[in-house]
Amino acid sequence: MNRAQLKGKVQTVCGLIDPEKLGHTLMHEHLLSDLRTPAQRMVNEPEDPISLDNVWEINYGRRTHRMQYVLDMKDIAQVEMSALRVLGGDSVVELTCGGIRPDPKGLADIQLGTGVNIIMGCGYYVEQYQDPSNRTRSVDSFAREIVGQVFDGAWGTDVRAGIIGEIGSQNPWTDLEKTVMRGAVIAQQETGAALNIHPGRREDLPLEIATTIKSWGADLTRTIISHIDRTILEIDPLLRLAETGVVLEFDMFGVENTYYPLNEAIDMPNDGVRLRLVKALVDRGHLDQVVISHDIDCRTRLVNFGGHGYGHILRNVVPLMRARNFTEAEIDGILVGNPKRLLTFV
Repeated sequence: MNRAQLKGKVQTVCGLIDPEKLGHTLMHEHLLSDLRTPAQRMVNEPEDPISLDNVWEINYGRRTHRMQYVLDMKDIAQVEMSALRVLGGDSVVELTCGGIRPDPKGLADIQLGTGVNIIMGCGYYVEQYQDPSNRTRSVDSFAREIVGQVFDGAWGTDVRAGIIGEIGSQNPWTDLEKTVMRGAVIAQQETGAALNIHPGRREDLPLEIATTIKSWGADLTRTIISHIDRTILEIDPLLRLAETGVVLEFDMFGVENTYYPLNEAIDMPNDGVRLRLVKALVDRGHLDQVVISHDIDCRTRLVNFGGHGYGHILRNVVPLMRARNFTEAEIDGILVGNPKRLLTFV
């Protein structure tokens, strides 16, 4: 595969499709992944299964569970994707990348089994999850690897990525992560793919990243900053970030808890607050820079474990958008038009 062959197409894990076939698209999910830290993966103690007796406490974040952040059940993923399909969900961007155990062949099986288009990410997550040997690698080595993941196949398979990311940064942004990011920017330039970034948990870090990668030659109109809704909680800094041209991804829909164990200093917004911020951006002319998703990365957010599942946005959030005076054109732009633009190779 080369850039000329990709131009004007969307690359799923089962091959190229026309952009018109994307339809309603979730822009940031995980179907098969392992978000345990390397140290947590070393623990192998017996534990009670997730059940009605403990699911709320686990989901809230006060109780840990050894398998909570392991999504390795392809059969359940197929059931969940089939349910999404029934609700009108057509496509899912799956951003499990280096360090959190991507499974390209498994994703291809899920697409074939359900008819939901799956667009796979590539590159590397935050430094904490990377092999220490990556610290000795060059920008060019990362660039060549990511380009190959788009053109030839990723993680030792012939399954090709259709987007770059989620490229990780911690807080503070580490030297290794900057090296990977520079490689990802080069890969964006060479492949024509969009770039998704996982920012560290600091309000001004997304703007720092956007400003920095612009100086490296990134196309900010095809760069998505993930996890806005746990990073920037007020409209003024959101507008400053939007003015750079980057796409803002509100991808934690369905998380309704105020308590956020990964940053106890903030009050996590609920879906109503998320929509209020999205509407403020839309009303100020930034409709083309907003996408939404759930970022499901743990078992208790799956329907099969008592959670809201991948269908929550279509089932519950879209009606709420209509009730909050979003127009049909705005809803379509966020769920169909913007993903179509971003996932089409240029």
